[in-house]
Amino acid sequence: MRRGSSDEVAGVKLLVAIIQPTKLQAVREALAKIGVTRMTVCDAQGYGRQRGQTQTYRGHEYKTNLLRKIELEIMVNDDFVEPTIETITSVARTGPEGTIGDGKVFVLPAEAVVQISEGLRGPGAV
Repeated sequence: MRRGSSDEVAGVKLLVAIIQPTKLQAVREALAKIGVTRMTVCDAQGYGRQRGQTQTYRGHEYKTNLLRKIELEIMVNDDFVEPTIETITSVARTGPEGTIGDGKVFVLPAEAVVQISEGLRGPGAV
């Protein structure tokens, strides 16, 4: 097991996907089919072009500025980046054309990956 080399994480990306809560189970099942089984799932709140929603509660109208979303954090080796993005975007899209609020996928370079249990570093730790 090699340690400390900065080139060990070449070929590893962090995908951060923001999706609708109702799409979580379908996205997880679709990712499992392509071999992506490790992820972190977080509740999130936010808005983009939606700019919140107007709702009525007990006869009073109020605006909710933050909408409930789900954030998936998925670390993948380079060969899984495109299949993972394609799977998330196709399953999380509502309708054939998609709608505002379906979400986004961000692809970030990973500076380092360390598996705590065995001390592995780099793509082998993913």
